Amino acid sequence: MDSLESLFSTAQQWLFESAVQPAMFALGLGNLLETGYEATAWFMVGLIQILILLAVVGPLQRWRPVEPVTDRATIRTDILYTLIHRLGLFRIALFFTLEPWFDELFGMARTSGYGTFHLDQLWPGVTDNAVVSLLIYLVVFDFIAYWTHRGQHQIEWWWRLHSLHHAQRQMTMWSDNRNHFLDDIIVDVIVVLVAQLIGVAPGQFIAIVALTQLSESFQHANLKLWFGRVGERLWVSPRFHRLHHSIGLGHETPVRLRREGPDVAGPPQDGSAPLGGREAEPNVGAVKLAGPPQDGSAPLGGREAEPNVGAVKLAGPPQDGSAPLGGREAAPNVGAFKLGGYNFGVLLPWWDVLFGTANFEQRYDPTGIRDQVEQLRDYGSGFWSQQWLGLKRLVGRA
Repeated sequence: MDSLESLFSTAQQWLFESAVQPAMFALGLGNLLETGYEATAWFMVGLIQILILLAVVGPLQRWRPVEPVTDRATIRTDILYTLIHRLGLFRIALFFTLEPWFDELFGMARTSGYGTFHLDQLWPGVTDNAVVSLLIYLVVFDFIAYWTHRGQHQIEWWWRLHSLHHAQRQMTMWSDNRNHFLDDIIVDVIVVLVAQLIGVAPGQFIAIVALTQLSESFQHANLKLWFGRVGERLWVSPRFHRLHHSIGLGHETPVRLRREGPDVAGPPQDGSAPLGGREAEPNVGAVKLAGPPQDGSAPLGGREAEPNVGAVKLAGPPQDGSAPLGGREAAPNVGAFKLGGYNFGVLLPWWDVLFGTANFEQRYDPTGIRDQVEQLRDYGSGFWSQQWLGLKRLVGRA
């Protein structure tokens, strides 16, 4: 660990002194050299992440893809989001807009006698070990990320922003940073506040963010991969997270109607019994692939149709009480759908298991949002249109 930190620090110092510092003096930013040095570290971490994606995750996608790549334009937009975030451009914008407010807030707290609590000092000699403290902080941040993620899905106005992330029908390793900037700002504010409250060292904070981002990129990969019955419960896999992005399953929950008769649970957690332990109705909420589209076009993001695979049909209870689209009997007490879903864990599936939101079915459904299929809702095809439509959704204009 120490040797890696030393190597990284040496490279950071060289890059800063040879390129960043001269540029900052030339631009009249000599008073911000300390910030420039920190930005150099973020840039290097992002560059390392991108190289790993290209060298490791990219070949894995080509080896075992869930679906063929047919919409390269939307992937190029996702790459733009990735470069903006991973190379530090988004953080530079936050520095000039929000960081002065944070400095003021934390300065007032310290002058009022509220110091920073250092979580790694709970057990001197044990928790202050570099590896142990890193793991402790990683678990704490992941717990916060789980509940933040649930908020993004279950608070209506927040979902209007976050839905941009889920509107990607061609999900790849570049899709993690595809999001509305207001949503990103909210999440970053929460992370910075938590980091200050528990006293994370700057170097550890960078390491935690880097590991989290790299794992998230891997989770979004167009990769047919799961970690086995045990591994799936230890770390979030591409299969686990793809279900979270699945149309009609990953980000909505069936609403149960109040009526007589036995209750029927939603999608199961492990392919057998659902959350409540009862047998699951197999076609409630999921996406079914039915016959070819009427106009002869390719279904689901432009993929070529197989003989009996075509347009997207959303399963779940029909409006007239008849059998659902898949032709099976509808669950007797499941009505409409509400915001919710499954598999909110960012790194660790533990929280989904603990709080009853895990779904461990080994399946790979189409990704996107129900209203993209049923109502043909537009979430934007390019960077600026996606950001603009997100603002319009936020105020109820789109």
